[in-house]
Amino acid sequence: MSILEAARNVFRIEAEALLALADNINGDFEKAVNLIRFSRGRVVVTGMGKSGLIGQKIASTLASTGTPAFFLHPAEGIHGDLGMIIKGDVVIAISNSGETEEVVRILPIIKRIGADIVAMTGNPTSSLAKSGDVFLDISVKEEACPLGLAPTASTTATLAMGDALAVALLLERGFKAEDFALFHPGGALGKKLILKVEDIMHQGDAVPLVPVGTLMREALFVITSKGLGITGVVGGSGVLTGVITDGDLRRALEKGLDIINLPVEQLMSKNPKRIKRSELAAKALQQMEQFSITSLFVFEHNGATPVGIVHLHDLLKAGIA
Repeated sequence: MSILEAARNVFRIEAEALLALADNINGDFEKAVNLIRFSRGRVVVTGMGKSGLIGQKIASTLASTGTPAFFLHPAEGIHGDLGMIIKGDVVIAISNSGETEEVVRILPIIKRIGADIVAMTGNPTSSLAKSGDVFLDISVKEEACPLGLAPTASTTATLAMGDALAVALLLERGFKAEDFALFHPGGALGKKLILKVEDIMHQGDAVPLVPVGTLMREALFVITSKGLGITGVVGGSGVLTGVITDGDLRRALEKGLDIINLPVEQLMSKNPKRIKRSELAAKALQQMEQFSITSLFVFEHNGATPVGIVHLHDLLKAGIA
């Protein structure tokens, strides 16, 4: 068998294992989801060896999608770490054989503590399956390892079962993208889903504004001093009526206009784009890209007077773009 044929065979065996798992899923899966969803405690995932590594990923996925969870090494549990488990917790115990010594040894103590057990195993007659309050069958027809020794298809099936639990719980809890972002504040995704315009906008004296009737010589000073390449033009009541940008100035000069002594309203662009302060910063970036602009004046929800301004550079510095 060639290298590529061996690789394709692995993909085929593991894909078939997942499809079989999907076909065999039953009411026990719903019981497991409800057991976790309505528990008074956390989810504790435990397993040895490769099952333990998969268990760590399952615990991480659950925690990041709204289900408090952590991983407990069963060997460490025997030597004191079982104190991490409290009454009301749900323990997801993973063992393909269902007879892993370290896992089986801690099952009676877990029951004595008052935690429920979701047994995730490929052996329905095993000690683990019999000890579980719920049994999730992760058995596979064959491993992708040609020797039938290295856990391959079985670990893939276990991981998929954990993902299925996490997704089902996510849906049952009504978990939203904004909730996901709360647990990922350091990443680009978190910033896009959490950071709002009001968090990064310029406000107060930093907002470039001139009243209607201002001569361009004064407006040029405001554009330069504020450093954003733009100034807003406001009426007597503070309502934004237009904007003047560096681009407007270049186009006027190309036409040979003597702009210095012109009133701003003769050069301003009317009906400027705007955004609410409560909108996500990612939406500001979307508008800038859509209209090929670099700044947006910011408003209260129903306000007509600008309370700030956000520039493309602000979005870049914040890691939105």
